[in-house]
Amino acid sequence: MVLINPNTSTATTAMMTAIARRTLGRALAVRGVTVSSGPRMLTDPAALRAAAPEVLAAGLRAAARGDSAALLVGAFGDPGVAELREATDLPVMGLGEAALTEAAVGGTPFGIATTTPLLADSITAHVTALGLTDRYTGLRLTPGAPEHLSAHPELLLDALERAVRACVERDGARAVVIGGGPLGEAAEELRSRCAVRIVAPIPAACRAIARRLHG
Repeated sequence: MVLINPNTSTATTAMMTAIARRTLGRALAVRGVTVSSGPRMLTDPAALRAAAPEVLAAGLRAAARGDSAALLVGAFGDPGVAELREATDLPVMGLGEAALTEAAVGGTPFGIATTTPLLADSITAHVTALGLTDRYTGLRLTPGAPEHLSAHPELLLDALERAVRACVERDGARAVVIGGGPLGEAAEELRSRCAVRIVAPIPAACRAIARRLHG
């Protein structure tokens, strides 16, 4: 499987790839690739739109090698997922689709905790497009700039934990999605810090791909 990082941070690529490898173990090899150009973080709708053609190009290069079982797009907004599905026969999964679908299994009320306020409308639209509005309890955002939080892991964890608690205590969520590929390590840590079910997007996408490949 090839994990495509839609932002240009190679450190983020390495982190997401490591999580995917831990999730899949020996079931499926994972190779991480980084898009050729674009921002280091996708924090607004314009960045998401700009990432889609870069993801498509990276995915087509990966598919042309002939050694990829599937493609995973490592961004919560799923840029380029639809285009890749049209352009290749490989299974393609995005973090957002996988995590939101997993959170809502069995009719579970779910919320989203994330760091990108400028993507709030895009995230809500994605929930609607997946037909999950009836189970969606809402979005809780961390205060401050996403770039600042990402540079300070403890601040990020504390802020996300508060957002998770708000999803549960104020909105009635029984599962909370951590909305962002670069939040992968924080999502893993929050699973041990929060009593509610935390849906980490990278493992969720890996599980979705494994089901498609192996039934």
